[in-house]
Amino acid sequence: MILNYINTFIYQLKHNKLFSSLNILGLSVGIAGLIFALLYWNDEQNYNVWNPEKEKVYQVLVQLTDMPAWSDCALFLKPTLDEDPNIETIMYADSWYQKDKIIYKGKKEFVDKIVNVEQNFFSFFPFEIIQGDAISAIKDDSSVAISDVTAERFFGNENPIGKQIKCFNQMFSVRAVYHIPGNSSIAPNVIINKMEELTTSGKTNPFILKLLLKVKDPSKIDVTRQKLERIYNHDFITRLSKEAGFTPKEMAKKVGYFRVILEPLSKARLHSIADGYPEARGNYQFLMIMMGLSLLILILSIVNYINLATASAVKRAKEVGVRKISGASKGDIVSQFLFETVLTTSFSILLALVIVELTLPYYNNFLNKNIVLLASQFYIQLILIFIITILTAGLFPAIYISNFKTFKVLKGNFDRSKNGIWLRNGMLIFQFAIAAFFIIGSHMVYQQIKYLQNKDLGFKGDQVLTIPLNIPLTEYTSENAEQTIYAKYNTLKQELSKIKGVEQISTGLISFDGSDNSISPVLYNDELFKERTIALDFGLLEMLNIKMKEGRNFDRKLASDTVNSVIINESALNLMKLKNPIGKELLIRERKLKIIGIVKDFNLLSPELKVPPIAFYHIKTFSMAHNINKVYIKVKSDNLETTIKSIEKLWLKVDTEYPFKYDFVDKEYARTYESYTKQKNLFSLLNIVVILIALFGLFALASFSIQRRMKEIAIRKTLGAETNTLLKELSKQYILYCIIGFLIALFPVYYLLTKWLENFALRIEISFYPFILGFAILLFLTLIIVLSRAYTATKTDVLKYLKYE
Repeated sequence: MILNYINTFIYQLKHNKLFSSLNILGLSVGIAGLIFALLYWNDEQNYNVWNPEKEKVYQVLVQLTDMPAWSDCALFLKPTLDEDPNIETIMYADSWYQKDKIIYKGKKEFVDKIVNVEQNFFSFFPFEIIQGDAISAIKDDSSVAISDVTAERFFGNENPIGKQIKCFNQMFSVRAVYHIPGNSSIAPNVIINKMEELTTSGKTNPFILKLLLKVKDPSKIDVTRQKLERIYNHDFITRLSKEAGFTPKEMAKKVGYFRVILEPLSKARLHSIADGYPEARGNYQFLMIMMGLSLLILILSIVNYINLATASAVKRAKEVGVRKISGASKGDIVSQFLFETVLTTSFSILLALVIVELTLPYYNNFLNKNIVLLASQFYIQLILIFIITILTAGLFPAIYISNFKTFKVLKGNFDRSKNGIWLRNGMLIFQFAIAAFFIIGSHMVYQQIKYLQNKDLGFKGDQVLTIPLNIPLTEYTSENAEQTIYAKYNTLKQELSKIKGVEQISTGLISFDGSDNSISPVLYNDELFKERTIALDFGLLEMLNIKMKEGRNFDRKLASDTVNSVIINESALNLMKLKNPIGKELLIRERKLKIIGIVKDFNLLSPELKVPPIAFYHIKTFSMAHNINKVYIKVKSDNLETTIKSIEKLWLKVDTEYPFKYDFVDKEYARTYESYTKQKNLFSLLNIVVILIALFGLFALASFSIQRRMKEIAIRKTLGAETNTLLKELSKQYILYCIIGFLIALFPVYYLLTKWLENFALRIEISFYPFILGFAILLFLTLIIVLSRAYTATKTDVLKYLKYE
């Protein structure tokens, strides 16, 4: 019997090559899309799954009124946490990933992902210890633990335990080698413990170090959270009020309310409200968009398959009738057609796996991941896809075909097949709706990203290079560090200015990658405001073409501009409600600074966020030259490559220990909305796939529908109907289905796009244009397919269909 089913299936393939190919290709594309989404889903959901402590480890986040949450916490929380009976242990950490050279026996290599943590790190992240032991791994500031990848990189087959390596200008002894068993929110290459100096510094700033808690009973965590909130909102505010001479109530009003959030490690990757861990957050919205769109495409493919299967049922009606006369039951017929669906689905899945395997490197590059197909969880999901596809795509057509009336179909009466017309038309309308959704959606997403790319962001960075400047640790710790580093920077400026093609050089503690959203207190008339404060050198604002709205820029001819001058942006002006701001005094870091200018707002952060209030002062004002970590260079567009090579040649003489790296400011900022650019690219790609699948279905359904009406067409032509009249008659139902499908898609696409656009502070307005364009494209594609098939039908010899009448 199985052999008979296989022979029948092969016969159908040979005699319906085009439609069989469309069926298999459509299903395979739909399944491939879902496989890609599942691989991404699995990778993101698997973060920290390996960690047995994930439900007990909490990260402390702090949010101040009207500000984003920070993962930096205060040292003054420690006494309360030590006394909390529900706290098993706490761990402070420095600013997560750092980078430096590692030197071993003359071999120097640059290593990133170095973390500085307390000695109990492995109780929070129990990585697999391959060599050494977790207890002594980072017991003091002379011990170091390294990953197995780092160990192989430096020591090869040697035993690294006890070996001496140099890092951060200090010798460390390797005490442990660890392996990270899965995706982790912290995945360091090197772990050191130089925290004692930081944790015993006595600093009272509310935002200093990272803080992780390990609790005994997660159900009691809210009690701990309330204690920490009280410390911030009562104890800390009371101390501040005494220092500033205000009442606690006045100070609380000025500072704002502190909200403490304790986030479990198990939710850190996809549901955190801040980029607290060094591996950052996953993009949950993007993940859900990808899953949703992939499911839509698979549903579209299945609908397409059902449409083709039921539409082609007429051709197999006599086969079903003969099998029933021969004694086959309904169950036998259903089994046969389900078996054919099993074979079709199997071919589709195999083709889908081939597509995935061939394109996986590009997919990994798209997501910046290293996903592989080999995973038991994925294969279970693949089996579920196989079963669900067979049941949804195969069961209905099988039952539909098995219900043909035996004697009617053997006499050539196929009325039974007409009962499925409305269902097929309904599915066709559903296909039109999905296609309309994708066409309109992809256009809107494209327009939003184009708007961000073309909008005047308030600065121009297309010809401005940003280059990291790595200052040796010895220079930071020297007696005259401030003067030494500033002198080195000035010497570098002089040398750079000699290079042909270099127009301007400057620096500033400013970044356009969206990573710095810190705030500082700014006082005006004893009222406290929360603003960004940025130190910069002369010429940086001019170099970036940031416009002055009022007043003047910093002037190197005026010594006062390096002592007591400040420039604010429009947002700060509006926040403080200043009238006639030039000459007004602000109190920053307990020093009075006079406002000399107002700059127009420009974007530093992601376009999801509004422009923050900012105060700018010269880098010498608060002696911040030791924080210089990058240099900005404006270059001419002519001979750009030659200019950059000349800069690199000079740079390698100055910064001898690190590789030369550069970026353009505009590209650096563009990466702040990179995930949305990826959404645009994804939507555009899936839009093409959806349109192709929908057109496959329309092509096949129109072909079968017109084929069924060939006798009617022949009679109409015999009675003198013109070709134009026939084309209109044959295509009008599809135009109607196109309109209905488009109308069905309107509300979902409008609602979802409105929600998506809420992510942006800078965004376009939804207009009628994308909807009109979407409908025009959908109607145009529909008419091309239907009219081409209809025109072919009108040119057929009518005698072929009338000779038996």
